[in-house]
Amino acid sequence: MNHEQAAFTAHMFTDGLEREYEITRKVLAAVPEGKKDYRPDANARTAFALASHIASSDVWFLHGIEKGELIPEEDKQFRSVAEIVAYYEREFPAALKRVKALPPEKLAKIIPAFGFFELPAAAYLAFLNNHCIHHRGQLAAYLRPMGSKVPNIYGGSFDEPMQMPATAS
Repeated sequence: MNHEQAAFTAHMFTDGLEREYEITRKVLAAVPEGKKDYRPDANARTAFALASHIASSDVWFLHGIEKGELIPEEDKQFRSVAEIVAYYEREFPAALKRVKALPPEKLAKIIPAFGFFELPAAAYLAFLNNHCIHHRGQLAAYLRPMGSKVPNIYGGSFDEPMQMPATAS
């Protein structure tokens, strides 16, 4: 990937991640504190573990892209759902802003990860996007069985119907 392609890729994915941020924040915030240990199966992560993983890994990917290295680390340890949401609200937009400011040559730099991948930094933004959407979908499927409301994700939900803008016909 040359510098121009890396800059385009980063621009496309960071714009998308900005749009996804609010959806992810709403899904994280919808986890009921009193039911955060819910899991649909003994082999599934708890809602709390899944929410922690989403917030931690989204920020971890951005920090790694910014630093030019993706070094595995454990998810952050949180005490409450509110703490996860506060961390995400504070850290994700700030880290995304720093990635958006990276020069094209840094975005084109190859970063090895996990002994499996050697991709340009900008390509990991696609990986971050897909990883988040995958786990966010899992967590969203937990919400109603936990007694929570499912937010509008890519269109209305029963709990948050889609509202057409007044200018739409």
